[in-house]
Amino acid sequence: MEIGIFIMLFGLFFVASAIESKIKRAERRTARVERKLDLIIEHLGVDAGGLMPNLAPVHIFLAQGERMKAIKEYRKITGVGLKEAVDEIQRLTDTHR
Repeated sequence: MEIGIFIMLFGLFFVASAIESKIKRAERRTARVERKLDLIIEHLGVDAGGLMPNLAPVHIFLAQGERMKAIKEYRKITGVGLKEAVDEIQRLTDTHR
């Protein structure tokens, strides 16, 4: 009986872990799609009417040379993962040179 409970708990843990992994993957994909849409809107020069997040704090940190703080702030504002934030901060840094 104890073995059955252990197997059932292990199975539940495995299923929960798999679901969490899929959710994280979906969140990363969503963040990438949102970023691409932001870039398209920016490229077209369309006024998003407040739909775009206010990245002023990120730009302030970059102007001060605080790259790590800029990454942290970008993640807080946009909700993207670390990789996406680092890539975007690198893009912003490259475009301001």
